Amino acid sequence: MIQVHDLGFSYGPKEVLSHISMQIEPGNIYGLLGENGVGKTTLLTLLCGLKKPLKGSIEVDGRDPFDREPSLLQEQFYLPDEVEAVNAKALSFAKENGVFWPNFSLEKFQAILSEFEVDPEQKMDTMSAGQLKKTWIAFALSCGARHYYMDEPTNGLDIPSKAQFRKALTRYTSEDAAIVISTHQVRDLENVIDPVIILDKRDVLVNASLEKIAEKFFFDYGTEIHPGALYLEQTPGGCIQVYPNTTGEESKVHIEAFFNTVHAHKDLVKSMLNQ
Repeated sequence: MIQVHDLGFSYGPKEVLSHISMQIEPGNIYGLLGENGVGKTTLLTLLCGLKKPLKGSIEVDGRDPFDREPSLLQEQFYLPDEVEAVNAKALSFAKENGVFWPNFSLEKFQAILSEFEVDPEQKMDTMSAGQLKKTWIAFALSCGARHYYMDEPTNGLDIPSKAQFRKALTRYTSEDAAIVISTHQVRDLENVIDPVIILDKRDVLVNASLEKIAEKFFFDYGTEIHPGALYLEQTPGGCIQVYPNTTGEESKVHIEAFFNTVHAHKDLVKSMLNQ
């Protein structure tokens, strides 16, 4: 379990995060959402111990990630948005670096690369941006980590590769892994992320499962305008509306529409989810 309590961080005089508290449970793929500049990448680097909180605390299974204990490092993997173009063949890189993760599987790495249609004998610094990103994703998923922090993993991937990524993410991670994915590309991942975290600079606006969101809000994909709509977006065949679920009906959560609802009604949404 990951526990974040009253977290604060600044770059010099510029405050990025303040009073951030949340709990991240194992066995979930969290979607970390937020507007530009709210500190999503900063939060990921704090969670994995690359930065030290200026106030508050983070505990990962009872340990402080900034202590950089080998026993915790071998259980986690941080995948940044911009990955390194290493001067080595993909297979050689995996063989040399996989040893730092006890659960690393070279067979899994090769299987994922094959699904991604990437040549394991190609040097990583000669790959296209998409091939390089897929190689790093394959390496990350092959490490068998218990804690994954991924920053915009679908950036640079074409449409077929995004589908391959979703499949690999669910197939090659353990059931008790805690996975946090920061993304602006909500539609790339809406079929795999649950719960959803929506971050603000000074608050966690939402940390809720899709089931909880659907319990409190109804997502209407019809044509008739609802008078109590908190958010409405016109579509070619009608509109998407979000309004309080007062009848207990089930509906499919539209994460992007919900995100926009949250930012239009921050206090209301937060109070409804906390009821």
